[in-house]
Amino acid sequence: MSAPGPPFTDLSPIVVEGRNCWRIECADKARMIVDAADYFALLKRLMEGARERILLIGWDFDPRISLTPDGQGKGEALGHFLLRLAHREPDRDIDILRWNFGGLKHLLVPRIVAMILRWKATRAISFRLDGAHPVGCSHHQKVAVFDDHLAVCGGIDVGARRWDTRDHHDDDPHRVAPDGKPYLPWHDSTMILAGPVGNALADLGNERWQRATRKPLRELSGWGENWPDDLPADFEGVDVAISRTRAEYDDSGEVREIEQLYLDMIAAARRFIYFENQYFTCGKIAAAIAARLEEDDPPEFVMVMPRTADGWLEQVAMDAARVRLVRAISKARHGDRLKVYYPRTAGGAPIYVHAKTAIVDDRLIRVGSANLNNRSMGLDSECDVTIDAGLPANTEILPTIRRLRESLIAEHLGVDPAEVAARFDDNGSLIATIEALRGSGRSLELLDLVAPGPFDEFVADNELLDPTSPDAMFESLAERGLKKSWRRGKAWMKRRRPFR
Repeated sequence: MSAPGPPFTDLSPIVVEGRNCWRIECADKARMIVDAADYFALLKRLMEGARERILLIGWDFDPRISLTPDGQGKGEALGHFLLRLAHREPDRDIDILRWNFGGLKHLLVPRIVAMILRWKATRAISFRLDGAHPVGCSHHQKVAVFDDHLAVCGGIDVGARRWDTRDHHDDDPHRVAPDGKPYLPWHDSTMILAGPVGNALADLGNERWQRATRKPLRELSGWGENWPDDLPADFEGVDVAISRTRAEYDDSGEVREIEQLYLDMIAAARRFIYFENQYFTCGKIAAAIAARLEEDDPPEFVMVMPRTADGWLEQVAMDAARVRLVRAISKARHGDRLKVYYPRTAGGAPIYVHAKTAIVDDRLIRVGSANLNNRSMGLDSECDVTIDAGLPANTEILPTIRRLRESLIAEHLGVDPAEVAARFDDNGSLIATIEALRGSGRSLELLDLVAPGPFDEFVADNELLDPTSPDAMFESLAERGLKKSWRRGKAWMKRRRPFR
């Protein structure tokens, strides 16, 4: 692998409206927010500053959590905070939409039911459940919009067991769930955006609200919430692409922009793709990576993931499929250019990776809700935002994307970002950089690719819990599976469009 040369000067856009994204809109300002401690604190301020509407859309929403927990993991509960906001500004709408099936378990928790009833009695708060999707699908977007102008889009749910700092300290006393139990460190990411792209995400939120409730959100005056004065922006005056996944339902057609963008990113990469993702079970994506690794001088692929999925069912469905796919990719001619790591604390505890971030060649950064699994490609409602240096307005952003990548890798390795930068400048290899800086204590550990047992292998190979589409859930075992998804990926790579 040769040392990195000067910044690219011949980039064509990877994002193309109508192909792999819904809309491309300007962001007056944008900033990546890493880990929920910073996001929750910011979210609290944004909600307090909103003038006409707070719109929260998500897979999970837990009114028991504190956005700014104290040293015992306690603080003002989110539900009480929203009531206080509603009473202080009764003409400001607080609209909350969460996935319906995931919310059913909360009906068994008296504290949550009591809070929802109090919300129902408050004119300014509207709490609704989203069931506008086929059976077996979920509403997985994580979007917040303030006054139809300022928006947040990413992977962080406003739920329990999400709060953590970038330090990921062992036994952090702030890291306590609503049931009083401590939980392991959690890594996540999202992005705040202002300007026309915020208006676009407001349109997406309004569309989703209408789909779920059959009623539109009320029109706003449009004067909007301003960007916080003390929040530095990573990007200013850039164009941002919004990509979606949506299953066909009622009169709405299927949308697979997110899958297409992943494939186009893999096809366009020259030096590397850095992924942070919760799952890797999509055979189509895996086959596209394997096809690149058959080339003479392919890019590197680095994945930072959880050591194991969160929950027994997810471990059966996702961990075995991940092992099967990574082992298959390793058989490619340059299979050693894929490495899968998981982060650990100074004390050796695994840090759970829930982020859905991707960086290509330091020329494109993508943050959103979509995992590298089949569900995020065709079943669940998803939303990602991407900033691509190939767009004419974005030609100056390469140093910023590089800085964000160095910061993420340094966080996981427990080193200074300058060390990551220096190593990469020396060797030109993302893998060599990580391998040189890995060590004891806080660091990245190579994923142990232990062969799955017969039951786990059967579930994974047949995609029983991670189907490629709503219809696939009802196909026979002979018509579905990882091998079929893999073949689709290989076929796509043979006819992919060229990138300069």
